[in-house]
Amino acid sequence: MVALGVEPAAGPEARPEGPHEEHRLHLLGCLLAKTELEIAAATRLTEEEEIEDVLETMLGWSEQIGPDPGLSVNVLTNRLHRTAMQVAPDAEELPPGREASFAAAMTAVYALSAQVHADRGDVEGTRRALGGAEEALIDILQGMHDLRAAIGDVAGLEDEEG
Repeated sequence: MVALGVEPAAGPEARPEGPHEEHRLHLLGCLLAKTELEIAAATRLTEEEEIEDVLETMLGWSEQIGPDPGLSVNVLTNRLHRTAMQVAPDAEELPPGREASFAAAMTAVYALSAQVHADRGDVEGTRRALGGAEEALIDILQGMHDLRAAIGDVAGLEDEEG
């Protein structure tokens, strides 16, 4: 954490006994945010260089995670949940593009979950996860439609379909 410049503030005034287990997830979240910001800052923005940078980041990620596909799915699922929560933090009424983005992240969560259940032979769990994925897909399409309507494209779509 020191190398990334995110050493925790564990001074006597902040935490007289030092960090405790109950602070662990918060501190890991801080480290994760700092890591993601560092990756974003280091990623070059030209299309070819950006792909190279993303691949290099993925190589480091894969080396750290290792060959365990179950662990990889667990990490991906946690990331997708965080993404969904960040897209729709507390808003009751989301703009349609954000609603579609939230639903897209949740579709991926449900699809991964469905595959995990299927791999375990859990038919009911697979069905529930597929149902969630299907509902989220509908939400994606509705959000995209609502966004098109907001910019006046719906009439053009109806003309093309007819």
